[in-house]
Amino acid sequence: MEPDLSNQLALVTGASRGIGRAIAQSLAASGAHVFLAARNETGLAETAQAIQQTGGTASWHVADIAREEDVCTLFEAVDAEALPLAVLVNNAGIGEFGPLHELSPDRFDRVIETNLRGTFLCCREAMRRMIPRRQGTIINIASVVGFKGYPLQSAYAASKHGVMGLTKSLAVEAQEQGIRVSAVLPGGVDSDLVRNARPDLDPTELLRPNDVAQAVQYLLSLSPRAAVDQIYIRRRNSAPFP
Repeated sequence: MEPDLSNQLALVTGASRGIGRAIAQSLAASGAHVFLAARNETGLAETAQAIQQTGGTASWHVADIAREEDVCTLFEAVDAEALPLAVLVNNAGIGEFGPLHELSPDRFDRVIETNLRGTFLCCREAMRRMIPRRQGTIINIASVVGFKGYPLQSAYAASKHGVMGLTKSLAVEAQEQGIRVSAVLPGGVDSDLVRNARPDLDPTELLRPNDVAQAVQYLLSLSPRAAVDQIYIRRRNSAPFP
């Protein structure tokens, strides 16, 4: 069941490619005006063009969500749109991979600042706008490493475990305000990040970005009576029930 997002504004971070682009396109197909954010201006323009070519509407703004000033400016640009913010999808993320004993503090901090601090900043700004209306949905794109450890992924796993802790706590806070907060935790997705982290995986068995977009669509299609806290999407040939 597709949600009807007509006359609603949805903000998607990390929307210049991959999962973020697929989510943005699916939200636009459901009628939302999609506001795109990422560091890559060329990629944002390409996503917006793809949405417009299929009859959707999109705006975009270049932002590095690890920087508080960028996030504040991004949400000011969202405020300038004709529609109030109804949906936030925190998808932007980066990875640094390798043995922990070879990982510099700068590389570790870079991952935490983008994946965890950036998600916090965007959630904070979204809540400030959703609370007065007592409605809205926040969906954080985490990862299987949000609950499971893998070798050579200590920084990435720490950041995604943090995203899950933030999501669980915020879900309780937000419920009091009529706002739903959920997480989507995909396994290996066909993306540059996964190819760098897990070159051992068979590319033909990887999830596709649209598989994650479908999970986001499902969360947005729920009735007002229902809430789903998290969705773990695994590769079909991976081990079930970790």
